Amino acid sequence: MELISNYMHNDDQRSMLNELTRKTFFFDFEDWVRGGFCEGDYIPFSFVEGDKMLSNASANIMKFRQNGVQRNYIQIGTVMTDPEHRNKKLAGTLIRRILEQFDGKCDGFYLFANLGALEFYRKLGFHEATEYRWSLRPEFRRDTVSAGAFRKAEGERLRAEYLEAVRSGAEYSAMEQLNRFSLQMFYTADLSDVYYAEDIDCFAVMERDGGTLHLKSVVSRSRVPLSAVISHISWEFHALDLGFTPCPEEAGMFSCTPYNGGNDYRLFFMGNAIKDVERNRLMFPELSHA
Repeated sequence: MELISNYMHNDDQRSMLNELTRKTFFFDFEDWVRGGFCEGDYIPFSFVEGDKMLSNASANIMKFRQNGVQRNYIQIGTVMTDPEHRNKKLAGTLIRRILEQFDGKCDGFYLFANLGALEFYRKLGFHEATEYRWSLRPEFRRDTVSAGAFRKAEGERLRAEYLEAVRSGAEYSAMEQLNRFSLQMFYTADLSDVYYAEDIDCFAVMERDGGTLHLKSVVSRSRVPLSAVISHISWEFHALDLGFTPCPEEAGMFSCTPYNGGNDYRLFFMGNAIKDVERNRLMFPELSHA
């Protein structure tokens, strides 16, 4: 058994990672890598034997502006072990290796744990935390839709403009990911949930679930007030949830409620700086989950 790491541009080793990821989580990294979006912030640590991957845990370098202060975290993700090799402490060994390698080089570690693995992460020394979800207050729902409402972003020109704005656009969050390009492209490179309003030169990543509109991300070269963004949404909705924490000057438009991940996950952390996520009623941006 061999430990390999930081190999995303090695076709043979990435192929093993893809195979185990498809088997475990039903996706792979191939389009993301071949699209040029893997820029070195995703670092897998894997045990392999021959041409088979036995277990993996990945370190994601995450840079945030957290209430005006830059924080550098490591998000641990893609934790998985081949079914034939479980209960051998392989994943725990890999996570400890990540903790050792980045100890003293970041402001803390965090991960989004599957509900069936909570005790596993507690034994590794992680602590559970609560995030806060922000929802539009009823009195701020728009009565009329502004001209030039959001429409589906299509075509190479808009795609190029979207990529540029994601990489170097305006900040919209009190918990802003500064190196968001790579991860946001993992979720949105195909533009499937991306919309554009020419009138305000702004992109929105959003989807509707019944009567609830999920505004996951707002992307523009120059900052647009969230009130203007919302007024350009033509969809009918009874509630609007943000996939990020609004900036303090716009927080009054929204109510916030504790959110523990529901039926999907629990947030676990190590490091005092990450305690401020709960203390200051923040949430990690939805499109920053790895």
